[in-house]
Amino acid sequence: MRPEDLLRPSPRGLYCPVGDFYIDPTRAVDRAVITHGHSDHARAGHGYVLATEQTLRLMAIRYGEGFAGASQPVAYGESVEISGVRLTPHPAGHVLGSAQWELSWRGLTIVASGDYKDAFDPTCAPFEPVRCHVFISEATFGLPVFRHPDAASETAKLLASVRLFPERTHVVGAYSLGKAQRMMALMREAGFSAPILIHGALEAISAYYVSQGIVLGELRPVRGLKKADLAGAVVIAPPMALSDLFLRGFPEPVSAFASGWMRVRARARQRGVDLPLVVSDHADWDGLIASTLATGCEELWVTHGAEDALVHWAGTKGLRARPLHMVGYGEEEEEAAPAPTTEAKEAAP
Repeated sequence: MRPEDLLRPSPRGLYCPVGDFYIDPTRAVDRAVITHGHSDHARAGHGYVLATEQTLRLMAIRYGEGFAGASQPVAYGESVEISGVRLTPHPAGHVLGSAQWELSWRGLTIVASGDYKDAFDPTCAPFEPVRCHVFISEATFGLPVFRHPDAASETAKLLASVRLFPERTHVVGAYSLGKAQRMMALMREAGFSAPILIHGALEAISAYYVSQGIVLGELRPVRGLKKADLAGAVVIAPPMALSDLFLRGFPEPVSAFASGWMRVRARARQRGVDLPLVVSDHADWDGLIASTLATGCEELWVTHGAEDALVHWAGTKGLRARPLHMVGYGEEEEEAAPAPTTEAKEAAP
């Protein structure tokens, strides 16, 4: 039996012909298994969706209650069976509710990880390696140059700047699902106790995180506040909101951006970021390697990102490996940035 008999790449995403379902399909399908709530993995319009309860709630927040014809929540470690294929979600450590899906059939086990990281994150369950024959990995930061620093040290840089410039407003760009809430939680763990001001695009998702017991401290909407009252404040907003129009509403704004891509200085310069913060919700090079080895897999499939480097590394370790060249899964920079210029206007103080 070949692994492709159980799971194979297709134009709509990873397809399981035995169970007739897709994992993170890029188009509407009858049956979808979703790894997490980011928009390049979780789309609306499927006939049926299988995911963790938290991912389903996040999809409802983003797309409305009618985002799918039907849905079924599954807790971490629990299993459901579709046409003889046993499916079990395990924590992926990416964002709240994110899951790797373990597929077992006739003695073969494949794990589709979606996006994941093995770094500490106070806002979601930590990544758990799952023993398998085939491990399917992303490779967003799949080059040796990408080695992320500790997120706490990057947060300390931000808070040091806040203390150094009490007359200025620090505006932090962070993706609205996951990264924004992680930055809030990291700031609280570092002792920042003042209210954090948030863009309107973050309000509903952040409220859901709080309802799940994630400690984010006092959050206040930034809209409607007077410019003169924002000196020394920290504002968190989607990356696309960091436009001149939005920033103009703050006194002497310091623009920051929390992303793994801030490791690349040219990216920070292109965005005009004053304070780059290398904080990523994806595994870095060392994390990709460690996570793959921890699964004990015999074969590695790489969905998207810097596939060739990770495939090459696997070959040097005696693993069979192949790039899948999946289309439709964006880089971190492209995900969950729903704030067009008009929204920036509405959300600006």
